[in-house]
Formats: sequence, structure tokens, C-alpha cells
Amino acid sequence: MSGLRSTLRRYHIWLGWLIGVPMLFWTISGVLMVVKPIEEVRGAALLSDVPPVRTATPPVAPAIDVRPISKLTLEQRAAGPRWVLSFADGAGRLADPASGRLLPPMSAADAARELGARYTGKATIASVTHIDPANPPLDLRRPLDSWKIAMSDGTFFYVDRWTGEIAARRTAWWRFYDFMWGLHIMDLQTREDAHNPWLIGFGITAALTTIMALILLPMTSRRKKKRPIA
Repeated sequence: MSGLRSTLRRYHIWLGWLIGVPMLFWTISGVLMVVKPIEEVRGAALLSDVPPVRTATPPVAPAIDVRPISKLTLEQRAAGPRWVLSFADGAGRLADPASGRLLPPMSAADAARELGARYTGKATIASVTHIDPANPPLDLRRPLDSWKIAMSDGTFFYVDRWTGEIAARRTAWWRFYDFMWGLHIMDLQTREDAHNPWLIGFGITAALTTIMALILLPMTSRRKKKRPIA
């Protein structure tokens, strides 16, 4: 029994050293991710809802070719009502309901005006940058042809150039939370793969170390009881 106890203790110590750093990262990142309410992290209160559509005359159907459409909606934009076309290939487009004419992609000024119509915060626009869909930033997560609007308080908004949709809002806390999440799942590159070998390997190691501790605890307790009193 003493030989088994000694072997388990030795493995337990070495495995404890091995998982010490990951366990520290898991604990710190987990605590930091619950410091603020998730609604505040996401910036839920920074944008008002899309206002209802107001049209003086019946809308004219958009002038489209044979390109298949998966969805067609009439939505309010900063410049007025707009047809929002969603094509079967995933692309989008705006059309003027007064004439049915397809509209060009939004300019930087259009995107800023779109955000200004719904923004409820106190920060000001610091910059507007075009995002190449072939090289999207990590916090956007998808290849979207868009305008990145950086605010003076560190918040980013992404406005779709073709539909005017405010596709994403990223507060400074959101980006910090995102980094902590990547650390938590041990995937700082994409921050989405919770099934990576590092996480699985260290998780199994932590489980084995815990099992060894649970086995050693009663063995150590019995040994102390048997020890003669000096």
C-alpha cells in the first residue's frame, strides 16, 4: 500500500506542475468573464431598434434580373425606406422603393449616418475604415464587405456596405472578453474551436490529477490514524 501511495503522490505532484498554468488561466479568465453583465459587454444599449417603415406611396418592386433571391424585406434606413434584397448566394443589396432602382453600396459618410440614426451612446466617431471581406478582423468573424466605425470610447461598429445593416458591435469590454474566452478554450487564433487538442489534453490531465488526489486523501488519512502517538 505504501508503494502505491508513493507512486500516486509522485505522479500527482508532476501532473500538478504540468496543469498548474492552464488551471490558473482557466480560473482567471473564467472570473474576468463574469465581472460585467453580458448585456454591457455586448453593448446592447448602444443601439436603438430599427424604426418602423414609413412610406407615403405604395412601394415599387425592385428591378432585379434572373439572380435568385432568398429574402426580400422593406426596412427603414437613415435615408428613408429601402428594399433589402438577400440573394441566394449570400450577397445583399438595397433598392429604392419609390422607383425600384437598385442602389450602389454605401459610402463611408452613408455608414456614419446610418450609425448616427440609431446610436444612443455619448462617444463620437473617431474613424471610418473599409473592411476587405477577404481579410476580416478577428472580432468580426466573417468575410463581410463593410465599414468599420471606430468610436472615441473604443467601441467598433461594422456596417454592411450593401445593405446598411449594423452587422456587429464590439465594445472594448467585448474584445477583452473575447481574448479571455480564447484563453479559456486555449484557442487564441480563431477563438471558436473548443474542441482543440490542447484543451482536451489538459482537461484529461486535470481530471486524472483530481482523481489521484481523491484516492490519496483517504489513504493519507488512514496513515495518520495509524501513526503512534509519541
